[in-house]
Amino acid sequence: MVGDLADSGALHPDWRAAFEAVPRHRFIPDTVWVEKEDRLTPVHRADGEQAWLELCYSNEAVITQVDDGVPAGPGQTGREITSSASRPDVVALMLAALEAEPGMSVLEIGTGTGWNAALLAERLGPGNVTSVEVDPVVADQARRALREAGHHVTVAVGDGAAGHPSSAPFDRLIATVAADRVPPAWAAQTRPGGRVLVPWATDFHNGALVAFTVDQDATMRGRIVGNVAFMRLRDQRGKRASLERNVHGVAQARRTFTDLHPYPVLGEYDASLAIGLKVPRCKLIVTHAEDGAYTVWLVDPWSGSWASLDHEPGAEKYPVRQSGERNLWQEVEDAYRWWDELDRPTADRWGLTVSPQDQYVWLDTKKNRINV
Repeated sequence: MVGDLADSGALHPDWRAAFEAVPRHRFIPDTVWVEKEDRLTPVHRADGEQAWLELCYSNEAVITQVDDGVPAGPGQTGREITSSASRPDVVALMLAALEAEPGMSVLEIGTGTGWNAALLAERLGPGNVTSVEVDPVVADQARRALREAGHHVTVAVGDGAAGHPSSAPFDRLIATVAADRVPPAWAAQTRPGGRVLVPWATDFHNGALVAFTVDQDATMRGRIVGNVAFMRLRDQRGKRASLERNVHGVAQARRTFTDLHPYPVLGEYDASLAIGLKVPRCKLIVTHAEDGAYTVWLVDPWSGSWASLDHEPGAEKYPVRQSGERNLWQEVEDAYRWWDELDRPTADRWGLTVSPQDQYVWLDTKKNRINV
């Protein structure tokens, strides 16, 4: 795994020794889950060591908890992923982007399995890593794995949004959970000039890694430096969208057509990021048919509004249905055209400022400010 990461360029040379010294499988629980036919199916180490090890050392996320630790389906099958071990290449990308050096103190938000904390401790030194985990069972498992592997990491149980003030200030802070409203406490607990690394998400778009620099007044400003997707802070989960729960009155929906192909609107990273800035409380679901057709669903589980667009291969126009107080497809299409009129800015041109009182997005020179 380490060789593959290095060969692909994902693993920075400064971190290779740590990756070689910290085996991933020592931090993966004996029961994990895989996605099969819309179900989260358990894989037990006791039932097949080799299959379990292959999951541990694939360059994929490993699902380590479902349904907040109480699998909702029969036979320990789950409905929702609630904790995972991140993809190794994503871990490597984020550790490099953190720009942490040996001897620095680091606060990690979201302990998970403890592997990321172990990598940090291996390179930065014992006693330099503090990690906060909201789930006490997950925290206990990570604490035990870290102790057995010989890594001196403080693992605290608590709300990661509050950080860990008793151990502050830190030189670096890294979040392994996503936030839409980035907690000001993270800047307040980082030394001026320190770096804060946060996966930032909107309801529509999950996949922006922001690297902040903290100012003297506990304001932090940063730009998007990568594409990563993480589960939200638990107090920012919001409402989950479901076609079964949220889509009603299909026959009564307002019907129109659009000639805008859905892929450049929804499938292109830069466009999707910009749309998420303009269209709040809008979640995307895509359902596929066998003939290459698919339906795009836009759902607002707060208001009950929804929209759908049916895509048929080769079509020049696409039927749209919209229901509820919002015209969600129209909002998304308008946001796409707004991004297009801005000359299609790429992700690295967007920045985010978080102060003790406010949070806003800016483009390039900060003249184009968008409150979010």
